[in-house]
Amino acid sequence: MNSSFPHWAPNSQEQFAAHIPALHLLCNIGWNFLTAAQALAMRGGTREVILRSRLVEVLQTRRYEYKGQLYPLSSSGIEQIVRELSALSLAEGLLPANERLYGKLALGITVTEFMPDGKKHQPTIPVIDWADPAANRWDVTEEMEVLSAQGTHHRTPDVVCFVNGLPLVVIEAKRPESTHAGKSMVTEGVSQHLRNQRPDEIPQLFGYAQLLLAISQTEGRYGTTGTAAKFWARWREEEFDAAHHASVKNATLPAAVRSRLFEGKPAALPSYFDALWAQPMEPTDQDRLLVSLLTPGRLLEFLRSYVLFDRKVGQIVARSQQVFGIRALLARIQQLRPDGGREGGVVWHTTGSGKSFTMVFLTKALLLVDALAECRVVVVTDRVDLEGQLSRNFISGGAFGSAIASLKDGEKSRAMTGRDLARRIGSGTERITFTLVHKFNSASKLPECRNPSPNL
Repeated sequence: MNSSFPHWAPNSQEQFAAHIPALHLLCNIGWNFLTAAQALAMRGGTREVILRSRLVEVLQTRRYEYKGQLYPLSSSGIEQIVRELSALSLAEGLLPANERLYGKLALGITVTEFMPDGKKHQPTIPVIDWADPAANRWDVTEEMEVLSAQGTHHRTPDVVCFVNGLPLVVIEAKRPESTHAGKSMVTEGVSQHLRNQRPDEIPQLFGYAQLLLAISQTEGRYGTTGTAAKFWARWREEEFDAAHHASVKNATLPAAVRSRLFEGKPAALPSYFDALWAQPMEPTDQDRLLVSLLTPGRLLEFLRSYVLFDRKVGQIVARSQQVFGIRALLARIQQLRPDGGREGGVVWHTTGSGKSFTMVFLTKALLLVDALAECRVVVVTDRVDLEGQLSRNFISGGAFGSAIASLKDGEKSRAMTGRDLARRIGSGTERITFTLVHKFNSASKLPECRNPSPNL
């Protein structure tokens, strides 16, 4: 055992190396720390995983418009939303439940309100305010005891992050050194996540969770509900620099937060951390992952734009190169040239880096940028099998059957001939078209293959 760690504390290495540093950092980036007892009181018992009172508190701030006036939700409107978010049925399986919950987060929940003029009104209320991080509540707790589905035992994830009372992020924080030679502790964290998702464990928590992290001081990986162990990814940050990570890591905790963090813990723990925090600290890989994914504004962007449900693969969250590639694409295509056309560019992918999902993420992201919502997309490939695979990815990943294109559009999305492609480009209304590159040879010679719109 490392001599700098006192010998008395259970799990002391975990608390010293990963657990408390993670909570300290999360508080510094804007999360409100709740003790396990506070969180349990707000949940109402270990069977429940949402902070019901926090959700109600947020919904009381929501307003909807009726005949030009803003109204607060009635208590029955609030109860409708709480009931809908609490009743997460796992009867069809964990992933369908998670997808339904994600749909409610993305689109909001419609309620029935009775207005002062006696009429019925059905506004759709956002569960999360995607545009303004400050309009949401950000809570984090530790050692959250959850009763298993059969009621036979409890599991205790290390750190759980709640947005508006919903547990959207679950973190396993491990000490850096493994008890098994050659086995990474992050791997152990990943396998705990996978075990806890099983039907006889605590799947009800993972019906809500959209982002899962496994961290140990020197390493960190992320995935989502259903991600197989081999697909848990590292994050390479391209926006926040070393100075930003260092300033967040070394910010001073407010006294009230510090006392809550150490409440009920052995006295030697706060004195160890006070001495540690008094010196400038170097950010670790754990810190960099937490800042990159869980800074509130970044987490909102990630959950809104970079989560997909694919019928074959399940739930998918983007890798860092996909996120930063799409951000660069969106910035580029919003620039107009003097002739009115949009700027273009190339994103270079290696084999296996997720090209087809990058395209689906892009079509989803285009919808969320108001200035680009009128866009039409032409997907060009050089092989018949690739064209088929891509159109299937688009259909199963949700680009079709969404606001950008219907499922019927998906079935009719492949240009059959050069003339068909020319017609689609020149005067078609299809939102997404797939074609093989050689069809351009004949299409480009036809007069109808001309479209001056900057939105194609």
